[in-house]
Amino acid sequence: MAVTTIEELFIHELSDIYSAEKQLTKALPKLARAARNPDLKAAFETHLEETQGQIERIDRVVDLLDTRVKRIKCAAMEGLVEEGKEVIDSIDAGPLRDAALIGGAQKVEHYEIAAYGTLCALARQLGYTEALKLLKDTLAEEKATDEKLTRLAEGGGNAQAAAA
Repeated sequence: MAVTTIEELFIHELSDIYSAEKQLTKALPKLARAARNPDLKAAFETHLEETQGQIERIDRVVDLLDTRVKRIKCAAMEGLVEEGKEVIDSIDAGPLRDAALIGGAQKVEHYEIAAYGTLCALARQLGYTEALKLLKDTLAEEKATDEKLTRLAEGGGNAQAAAA
């Protein structure tokens, strides 16, 4: 179906990130199991809980707007999840794999930050005030997760990988 209005674009983007978040709920437990650094493992587990809350927020946006998300698959997240699987399969467990997992997780966060930023801009334009607040809450969580991953990398994760 062609997107012809800003409202349809909003629903398409909301549907896409809904798919992305659902895919992520399946990938995060695998990433947590693959991580050796306990702080990284905990970050993945925490983000799984946040992601489930973000899905609930999307459901609330859908209810507020009395609409439905489309059944689409987010190809971008599918590719990012596949990259994570390749890291797990091709790098032995340890600091180097952890560094690669952090990098992959940050790619995911940057994608989500872009998606939620777009949704916030569209919601603002459409006057969806209550939906905008929910979307901004999720955007803030995604940015905080990205910052946490940066601290893990800069706080010794990358140095451990270089020394390994």
